[in-house]
Amino acid sequence: MRSRTWDYTALTLVILGAINWGLIGLFRFDLIAVIFGGMEAIVSRIIYTLIALAGLYCISLFGRVSNHDVTRVDNHHRDHRPGPA
Repeated sequence: MRSRTWDYTALTLVILGAINWGLIGLFRFDLIAVIFGGMEAIVSRIIYTLIALAGLYCISLFGRVSNHDVTRVDNHHRDHRPGPA
């Protein structure tokens, strides 16, 4: 799979995890456990683990996003240099 596909997959899982934690915090409602048969169900545990791994993978986005921003700023400055008067 391409890196971009992994990025979107990981972000989707992290968003799912964030929504689930929000539901737990606000309403004591664990959506993943309800859908997949409880917190102790093997499918729920696999999904929790995938979300955790996706979160760890998303740490790599910080380096790539900051490198992209630096490159974009450098290109902007290079493209907008004043010409000879």
